[in-house]
Amino acid sequence: MDAGLMIKKFKWVGILTLVLFASGKVFAEDDPRTSSTTAPGDPNYPAAMATPREKWKGASKRVLDWESRSGRSYFIPALEIPSFILLLNLADRGIYGNDVYGTTYHTFEDHVKNGPWRVDQDDFLTNQAFHPYQGTIYFGFARSAGLTFWESLLYTSAGSYLWETAGETGPPSINDQVASGIGGSFFGEELFRMANLSLERGGARPGFWRELGAAFISPPIGLNRLAFGDRFKTVLPSRNPATFANLSGGASIDSKVTDQGVTSTKGNEATADFSLAYGLPGKPGYRYIRPFDYFHFETNANTSRGNAFENIMTRGFLLGDRYESGDSFRGIWGLYGSYDYISPQIFRVSSTAASIGTTAQWWLSRKIALQGSALAGPGFGAAGNIAVQGDRDYHYGATAQGLLALRLIFGKIAMLDATGREYYISDVGSPDTRGHERIARGNLSFLVRIFGRHAVGIQYVITSRDASHSNIPDGHQRSETVYLAYNFLGDSHFGAVEWRDNVEEDEK
Repeated sequence: MDAGLMIKKFKWVGILTLVLFASGKVFAEDDPRTSSTTAPGDPNYPAAMATPREKWKGASKRVLDWESRSGRSYFIPALEIPSFILLLNLADRGIYGNDVYGTTYHTFEDHVKNGPWRVDQDDFLTNQAFHPYQGTIYFGFARSAGLTFWESLLYTSAGSYLWETAGETGPPSINDQVASGIGGSFFGEELFRMANLSLERGGARPGFWRELGAAFISPPIGLNRLAFGDRFKTVLPSRNPATFANLSGGASIDSKVTDQGVTSTKGNEATADFSLAYGLPGKPGYRYIRPFDYFHFETNANTSRGNAFENIMTRGFLLGDRYESGDSFRGIWGLYGSYDYISPQIFRVSSTAASIGTTAQWWLSRKIALQGSALAGPGFGAAGNIAVQGDRDYHYGATAQGLLALRLIFGKIAMLDATGREYYISDVGSPDTRGHERIARGNLSFLVRIFGRHAVGIQYVITSRDASHSNIPDGHQRSETVYLAYNFLGDSHFGAVEWRDNVEEDEK
């Protein structure tokens, strides 16, 4: 299905979210107790207002407590996820007809019993961007109801399985199960953490704009906070992580593509970038005991025709430990989960992966710090040219990938940032023609702080593709762009974490 129709489809998703909210209000506690100055568990709470369930289990269980986990619900997301799938299926029937979405009990039963599970033929944007985002909706319903990351991942995988077997008439899709169930969970946890961080910084009663912002970042959070009153109003405690956010806007000043040895110049385009590093190593007292207590999220949008979102790149710390050396080095190492989507106009790559790696900071001098991450591991991904090659314009397969990211921070003056990524999409686990895709991406930027949290910078991005297949010509492509941008920084220290004794930290 084409991208225009998919955009229309996700407008329907927004409408369906409102429908679910309205439905939630029906079985939320919409009674006089919601406006009472006393709460369940308070000695002055009128006993006559307590429901039989409150009398039996105790009213304190009805408000989510993230530390004790009292008040969590396994039932509510188990109802919300199928309801969302049902309404999405009905909306798809209205938009696209019954050929793909006219499912029945018999098609569901046949998919469960017989499959066959296969790699589908949907377009790249649908499979590698929209399906992971659909997974974040399943994940957000479970997570915002008080479930842990791992429990929410199981709910997300179950939701993806239900969509694959009951949401479409075609055979269930292996790649969608990975992208929605696993990639959607990695992506969804970062959205959940960012939404909660915004709410937490709003104090005990976040204002309207913070509530709206959190709902925009993760719609299920906004839905459950509105639909169930105080039940899910409690914000996940972040435990005060060291963070660094950067929001930038600018324009390309030089941009060109090389395709099979022929180089052409692209027109200038406006661009906007957002990145957030959450849980940077070295913060005194901060512990890594929950998945994604450290993560790095970045995304880019631009005015390029037909390619509004060029990338969404995420990586998060799943499990591992801290380490240190002397008084100048702090780090974490262990297992990371990642979801990446990169589409520089003429080709694209996306993967969901698990990697072994490390993230650390090293104070080279009193004012100069080096931060970095190094990751490598296997995954399942897709890559290809935008020119159609057979039934599908991209290639699936088991993926090997690596990342090296370094950030050199010169006090409050400037920052040099360099990141390199490489993906090797093999023919292992692929139903396509034998072959492989090797895609590399490099990013080099230099920022200078002007005053406060305001900085200007220049950035160079290069992405290259080398592909070899048994029955199509080899592909050699490259995209290069230079940007000038204004940057609004999360702090004036460019995210450097201070833990050293007898070093006075400048005012941020």
